[in-house]
Amino acid sequence: MTTTFEPQRTALADVVAIPVTPFAEDGTIDQAAHRALLRRLLDGGVSTLTPNGNTGEFYALTPEERRLVTELTVDEAGDRSVILVGVGHDIPTAVASARHARELGAQMVMVHQPVHPYVAQRGWVDYHRAIAESVPELGVVPYIRNAQLSGARLAELADHCPNVIGVKYAVPDAAKFAAFARDAGLERFVWVAGLAEPYAPSYFSAGATGFTSGLVNVAPSVSLNMIEALRSGDYPGAMKVWEQIRRFEELRAANGSADNVTVVKEALASLGLCRRDVRPPSRELPEDERAEVAAIAAGWSI
Repeated sequence: MTTTFEPQRTALADVVAIPVTPFAEDGTIDQAAHRALLRRLLDGGVSTLTPNGNTGEFYALTPEERRLVTELTVDEAGDRSVILVGVGHDIPTAVASARHARELGAQMVMVHQPVHPYVAQRGWVDYHRAIAESVPELGVVPYIRNAQLSGARLAELADHCPNVIGVKYAVPDAAKFAAFARDAGLERFVWVAGLAEPYAPSYFSAGATGFTSGLVNVAPSVSLNMIEALRSGDYPGAMKVWEQIRRFEELRAANGSADNVTVVKEALASLGLCRRDVRPPSRELPEDERAEVAAIAAGWSI
């Protein structure tokens, strides 16, 4: 029987939450806070979670910590959420992480953009193919940040691996996204706007049906309001949400997204939900910028 992956495809056409990884005072993962934040997302109506995403500080975690984050998320979510586990690094490491996710009962893996300085387009296909073929039962979602990659290469990958069912597209160019999606096959994949709420309206107009979010950690209702507006074609309504979150996302995007995670954790800290600690190469906000983030978070309907 051919797997259709329909539940996974449905889960991608939604707010795809990227949970933070909270740290304790001693620098280890704060497991109790992690579980509490996950419950808050689930209770807030979020039904797709991505442990080990960039907002979760994937590249700052050890292999053991990444496994722990996956285990905590799967255990806490149970059947309340579809789990999309972030995997990456070298091929053996990514394959081991994907198989670990499968053993725990996760339904999908997201393959982080290769960080190798020399990425050939066909080498990109080979990298993702090795990972996807190792877990044919799981849905696979490439995370694309490479503006040079062609849609034809994604189509080639899916020809080999029918479990490649969706794409997290994070090139900040809506016109390029529209062309890429059509070259790869607009209806063939679920297209997820990988640059979160600020890009969601423009990407939805070009064919995306889901978007990722780090902001959702702070205010689940805000993110859900945006996707409901986009699903109904209410672009003025979506843009009202866009205006509401604009400054928060500008702070995250400043200086090459240097404070992308930092701002989210600062907002959570201002609400008393976790510590503000981030790991290098990220850094905590200076004192004079914390008040603005706290004011934004306090002004949302939490």
